[in-house]
Amino acid sequence: MWETGLELARLIGVFDLIDIALVAFVIYHIFQFVRRSRSGQVAKAILIIIGAMVVANLLHLRVVSYLLNNAVELGLITLVIIFQPEIRRFLERMGSGRIKELFLTEGYTDELEVAIQETVKAYGALSKNKVGALMVFERKTVLDDVLKTGVDMDARICADLLQNLFWDKAPLHDGAVIVRNGRIVGAGCMLPMSGNVNLSRDLGMRHRAGIGISENSDAVVAIVSEETGSVSVAVNGMLKRHLTPETLEKLLRGELMPEPEERRPTTPAAKLSDLLKGRKGDKSNGKEDSRK
Repeated sequence: MWETGLELARLIGVFDLIDIALVAFVIYHIFQFVRRSRSGQVAKAILIIIGAMVVANLLHLRVVSYLLNNAVELGLITLVIIFQPEIRRFLERMGSGRIKELFLTEGYTDELEVAIQETVKAYGALSKNKVGALMVFERKTVLDDVLKTGVDMDARICADLLQNLFWDKAPLHDGAVIVRNGRIVGAGCMLPMSGNVNLSRDLGMRHRAGIGISENSDAVVAIVSEETGSVSVAVNGMLKRHLTPETLEKLLRGELMPEPEERRPTTPAAKLSDLLKGRKGDKSNGKEDSRK
């Protein structure tokens, strides 16, 4: 047995190892990309169907096997249709030379640090002047479908820019600003309204839209009320209201920035190890029910 193993090891050359490493690297990042997008659930359903097909073939369930086999034959066309936004995004990034952005995982950089500081500064001024604002900080769930409803941008976050975007006579002030990896990627975007019928009646459309996108994704949404100037944050369908600038900054850091021990650079192998161990970052920050 050992002799067989050593003999096989001798047949593996350096280029074979490089070949295997490249394939593993690409497959790992494809799984990471699918997991971050909304198509992750669809991918799980496809795997379940394939698993059911294998079981049906093993148990000789002829009718079930026939139906599943025919369904899988159309799988390529179905995948192209289902994953069309992701495929288009991949090709656009490849053509623009920004393909490396597809392989970013959490994307927590110094730019995000500056983005939080500038957001808090802008929200302080907007709250004082009672100017409505709605910002969506994208996390793992990609919000490309929401970006299509607004105007594409690529700008560094600064307090002056945010105040100009949300100025009540600006053309984009009624929509939401979308933030990805610490940069503004869209403005004037329309968000889905919350379907929660138990929300307080004093919450306006801006708050209901913020809660709605937080129900449909893992995004962090910062809101300024146009009527009262109150600052709120929506996460996972829950709304924390009447936040001071200090509390807003603390909450945004807790939701968007990693803990100090998680900021160290990690290799793909270490990230894969953490993923297999099911490690999850501590993101509990005491959420207030949106009905209050």
